[in-house]
Amino acid sequence: MKNVILFHGTGETPQHFWYPWLQKELEMKGYTVCIPELPNTNPPALDQWLPIALQQHITQESIIIGHSAGCPLILSLLEKINLPVKQIILVAAFFQYNHIPNYNEPILQKTYNWKKIAKNSKDLIVINADNDPWGCTDIVGKQLITYIKKGTLVMPKGEGHMGSDTYHQPYKEFPLLLKLID
Repeated sequence: MKNVILFHGTGETPQHFWYPWLQKELEMKGYTVCIPELPNTNPPALDQWLPIALQQHITQESIIIGHSAGCPLILSLLEKINLPVKQIILVAAFFQYNHIPNYNEPILQKTYNWKKIAKNSKDLIVINADNDPWGCTDIVGKQLITYIKKGTLVMPKGEGHMGSDTYHQPYKEFPLLLKLID
């Protein structure tokens, strides 16, 4: 069975941005789509989000997508499971928070097991724009792929965070992402 699990980001719900549109498009193509509503989203905490992520029906044929804070959640998830997942797509990805001094993002780990993350992601795609206002830029995407030692970086020009209420980026559809889903 073709299934997609999508994890939203900080301050979001499954009804935000391109998530409902993507779910509808994928279901028309025969996918089962799950977008769990993660609790206490601002700030998101790994100790609250990871147990929910681990409860999802993940198989070797799963496609797992994260947006913003959903991306470090997926990295932590890949460290905990013991099976290679068909496809991982990280949108506006980040894995460290170093552009605001003394800022603590509780969704982040201090270190990651990059080898295990690579082992558990058969196909990895990172989508980071060149002008993300939160700092989740193509530079961060390149660093992430360097650490994992695999993957494809897609760098859309001028697309910001690909969904942000703070920066007035409604991003209701995401055709590029739909094309990349295996």
